[in-house]
Parts: sequence; structure tokens; C-alpha cells
Amino acid sequence: MKKILLFFAMAAVLCGCSGNAELKRVATGEPILPIREAGDTTVAYLTDYLPSVDLSKLDDIRVTDGYTGMEVRDSVLMLYGTTGKVGVMSVGSRDCEVDIPILPKLPVVQGLTTVGIEDGQLQLRVDTTLQSLQFRCFVQNVLMPEEALQDNGNGTFDVDLKKLPKQQGRSFLRVFAANGQVLLNDLLIPLQDGSPVLDANQLTRHDANAQVLYSLLVDRFNNGRLDNDEPLNRPDVDPRVDYKGGDLKGVTNKIQEGFFDSLGINTLWISPITQNPKDAWGQYHNPDTKFSGYHGYWPIYNTQIDHRMGTDADLKELLAKAHEHKMNVILDYVANHMHINSPTLKAHPDWITDSILPDGRRNFELWDEARLTTWFDKHIPTLDLEREEVCEAMTDTALYWIEHYDFDGYRHDACKHIPLNYWRMFTRKMKTRYPDRPLWMIGETYGDNELIGSYVKTGMLNAQFDFNIYHTAIDVLGKKGESMKRLAETIDESLASYGAHHTMGNISGNHDKIRFISLAGGAISWDEDGKAAGWNRNIGVTADGNAERETVAFKKALLLEVLNLTIPGVPCIYQGDEYGQCGANDPDNRRMMRFGGLSANEQWIRGQMEQLIHLRRSSMPLLYGDYKLLYVDDSVLVFSRTYMGKEVVVALNNSADEVHLKVRDRQIDIAPYGFLCES
Repeated sequence: MKKILLFFAMAAVLCGCSGNAELKRVATGEPILPIREAGDTTVAYLTDYLPSVDLSKLDDIRVTDGYTGMEVRDSVLMLYGTTGKVGVMSVGSRDCEVDIPILPKLPVVQGLTTVGIEDGQLQLRVDTTLQSLQFRCFVQNVLMPEEALQDNGNGTFDVDLKKLPKQQGRSFLRVFAANGQVLLNDLLIPLQDGSPVLDANQLTRHDANAQVLYSLLVDRFNNGRLDNDEPLNRPDVDPRVDYKGGDLKGVTNKIQEGFFDSLGINTLWISPITQNPKDAWGQYHNPDTKFSGYHGYWPIYNTQIDHRMGTDADLKELLAKAHEHKMNVILDYVANHMHINSPTLKAHPDWITDSILPDGRRNFELWDEARLTTWFDKHIPTLDLEREEVCEAMTDTALYWIEHYDFDGYRHDACKHIPLNYWRMFTRKMKTRYPDRPLWMIGETYGDNELIGSYVKTGMLNAQFDFNIYHTAIDVLGKKGESMKRLAETIDESLASYGAHHTMGNISGNHDKIRFISLAGGAISWDEDGKAAGWNRNIGVTADGNAERETVAFKKALLLEVLNLTIPGVPCIYQGDEYGQCGANDPDNRRMMRFGGLSANEQWIRGQMEQLIHLRRSSMPLLYGDYKLLYVDDSVLVFSRTYMGKEVVVALNNSADEVHLKVRDRQIDIAPYGFLCES
């Protein structure tokens, strides 16, 4: 086993690189996500932080002093002890050096923010009760010298902008601080040609923090071409799970009509478009029905467009029109499994995991017990991606879509059921083959923050959906007796886990969830089987059509959207949620999209959503501002987002009473089930 013992030294600072092209890209490319201490022993795979670098070219690896020991074995860093400070790991060769923050395992507090710029100085403010703070400032992946930051002695600090490297285009200033007892929230300040961005108009669709995602099921969105409609029309397939005719051309038509522009969307997440089977599979009882592959999650061919979705030309036109409208398009990709009749599995029957556990049980839907091997259903075997040859082949297959089409990234399905070696290999290949393309990836993992965050690294995924905020938010906003204090705590836990300026996805719902508005309105009870409800009765907003309850449900649905559009992270709207689409679980949550005939309540929430999304996209505080909780009780949550001295205050009232509060000398008045979002 290769073992290199390395010495300790303060990380050297180089503001530029030359010679080694791979390392130069790392120093000037996207900011490398920090290493997070795990306690007395921290294990860090260097490929998780330097995925595109040939590690054999590194001359040395150094960390700041204070640790009791450090070693690197087979490109795995072992860091012993903890310092209570923000550390730095510097790696490099004779030509270039890259600096990566190391964050101490300490409680996180929201106490640091930006004040503004004056005379070439960027002023920061810190909670004056916090003493003996140690700061680390980085531009991209270069540690700034200590003299770049000046302590003014009154709770303010100045960053000398003249000392920052003048990188062309987009770069980021990052600030971290700790004092041995707490770790402060990090700062993230976008720079344009070396100067802080002050106007949201300077941002582009490639600025990940400025995204607003829209999730759509292609078959259930809009029918643009009648000549590719091919429903199964079989007596054993209920029409609700047959093809409805939506296709790529239908999406393109809505782009050209300005549907997404008017709403304010700048990133589309489209459902899988790979070829699915032409026949029916699976079985549901009451009613008895099989299913078509309209959703796209049963790939037969991983590099072929399903003929019912469109053609090669249709996809290229969609991408071109989206980019003309300054929108990204990310592709939903299925790596965990393939359909049992796929030619790939017929040629390689040993490429799948065992459907029988050692104790003789069937290995189906054991999501946590056997999460890396369990099958989702009998007809979609799980790929054994822990095997090198399977992983090599399937990562190359996945990259086909950005090699042949101008996609802007991926939404990856079922991430926690896929081993980490797949994500490391996939991202390394992507970043080395396409180093100049700004590709963003978000994954789907259900679990605690530690599990979800284990996939969020520079060498794996940029982000995942924050299901813990989603589940807490719908409980608090929709159920009786739930406190907003619980929601505030979950937001704090998220920021501590992923950073104060993460790009985790804040969802309004998805194709696997009961529509929130039907829970809030009481059409579905919280403890019933949502799938059975959708099959066996007509689900609306309320169970009895009560107009007052319906209005409250729409207001609660809007509160969820307000939350997602104002807290840190990337908001993601599931098709129809922008007008309050009702429905139970799969397949009732996958009704055909409606573009007209909206009720008064639906028109109201659609108008509110449009205003909120445009507000978010034009507001630097809502995009890059520092979050601070201002007030919370059982019914009311108040927080601020602050950027360069500009503040937006957000307040949500989840009660039937008017609220009148004074928070930091600001009078806050909110209507029942209402909100406030103002500068």
C-alpha cells in the first residue's frame, strides 16, 4: 500500500497558476467545496475535492498546523485531531497550488454578513458577542494573505478588494470564520472580473445560486406532435397510467410561447427521455392494472430517445430554444437500473445484483436495509455498479447525453441506491472530458442530512433535494399542532450541514408525492394511503368543496412556495404546483398539465408565484444574502436575507389570526395565512 507521510506548514498562497493545465483549471474553476472535520479522525478522498487532477502529479500536500497527525494513503487523506479553527489543505506541484478550506466540527451560528463597499474596501459585520475569531478568505481556490482582511475593532472587518486576484469572468470570494467554540456561517460573494456583483442583472443562467427550477414530466406536459402519440390502449392498462401524448416538441412550443419566461423559470428539469418498453409491466390491485413506461424510468436503451417523446432533431431544437430564452435544461437520468428486457442486460446477465438475499428473502424495495442492491420492482433489476466493468460502461453511457447534446447538467435518480464509486467515476470523467462546460448536477436521496450530504462534494454532486426541509415544511404548514419553531430548527440544521450558500433543491413537490394542497385542504388525510386514495376517488383540494377551506389551502400552498423562494438553496417547482394543482399520490399527482381554464383561486396563486419568482431573481439578498432568524413562535417565522447592506425581511404567518409584531424596530403586520417579503 502506497503511504506518504506529509509535513505540516502554513498553506502557501499563490494567486495564479502556470504550467500544469489540469491544476490551473482547478484553481480558476468552480470553488472546491470544503473538507468537513468528522471528529478525532477525518477521512477525505482527494478525488472528492480534485476530481479532474492527476494526483500522481502532485509534489506535496500540506495542512495548516495544530492537528496531531496527518497522512495520505492511496489518495485518501487521514487527518487526526481537531483545532477548532478553519484549516487549509494546500495541494500542488512546482507550477501551481490549490487551497481547500477545512471546516471544524463545531456548532454553526448565523453571525456574519456583508455591509457594503467603500473606498475599495468590502466591509463585513460580525455579531459583537463573538470574540477571538479567526478568518480565512478565498478567491475561488486560492487562500488570501492575512493582511487582505483588517479588523476595525468594532465588530466590522474590511477586505481589501485591491488585494484580490483579478480573474476574468465569474469567480467567488468566500469567507469562513471560527473561534474554537462556534463556526460562523460562510459568506459567498460573486465577483465579475474581480469586483463584487451588486446587480442581479449581471448574473447568468450559469450562476447556480440564481436558478429557479421547473420539474416536468414530458408525457404529461404538452402534446406538440400528434404523429408520435402511441398509447397502449390495452384493457389491462388503466388510462391513467397510459401515455397521454406529451413530447419534446410540446415543451419547445411552451418555451417559444413564453410560458416559462412569464413565470420566471431559468432551469428546466425534464423527466427521462430514454427508450422505454412498448408493452405493459408491473401490477396494481384495486383497480387491477398494469402500467406503461410513460414516466421514463424503465430504460430499455440508455442512449436512445424514446420515439414517443420525439426525435434527435426535436431534442436539439428544445435545447437551442431554451438557451435562446436564457434557460438551462437538465436531464433526469436513471443509473440505478434498466428494464429486464434491455439488450444490455441480455448481453450481460451478470451485471445485476442478486434478487435473493442470503437469508432467502426477496430483495425488493428494501430501501434502507439493502439500499445498494435492492430492486425497485421485478422487471427493473438493479445494476451492480460496485463492479469496475459495469461502472465504467454505465458512466460512459450516461455521459452520452452531454457528449451529443447541449444539456446543462443532470438530475440523477435514486442516488443513495448507487455506490459512491459510480459518482466519483462519473464526475471525474465529466470534468476531465468537458472541463469548460458549466454542468450542474442535483441528486435524489431520502435520508438524514449526513447521508444526503455524503454525495454533495466537488467530485460527486453539486447538490441534492432537501427532502428534510420539504417534509418538515408540509407538516408544519399543513397539520394542526405543528410549530414553526420546528421548521426554523430544520432550516438551521440544513445550513449547518450543507453551508449557508448551498444549492440544495427546495421542492414544492414531485412526481412521487401527494400534492400538498390536497393535504392542506383535507381532501386526503395525512395517515391514509395516498396511492389508494387517488385510484379510488376523485381528489380535489377539499373533501367537501368548502369554499373557505379551499381558500385557506391555497394560502398554505403559497406559504410553502414563499419559503422555498426565500431561504438559501435553489427553489424547484413541480409542474402544476404554480397554480395549485390538486391530487393524490402516483399516478394521481401526474395529471396532464393545464394551461387554461383555471379557477379564481388557481389564477390568484399563479399570479402570486409569478411576482415572487421575478422578485427572487432580481434580488441579490434573496440569491446570495446571508440568512438570519429574527423571530419564531408556534405560528410565525421571521427571517432576513442580507447582501452588501441590503436586507429583505420575510415573515410567514401560519395561523387564522392577524399578526402584529415589532422585530428589530420594524413593524410587521401579516394577514391570516399570509406573508411579508419586503426590503
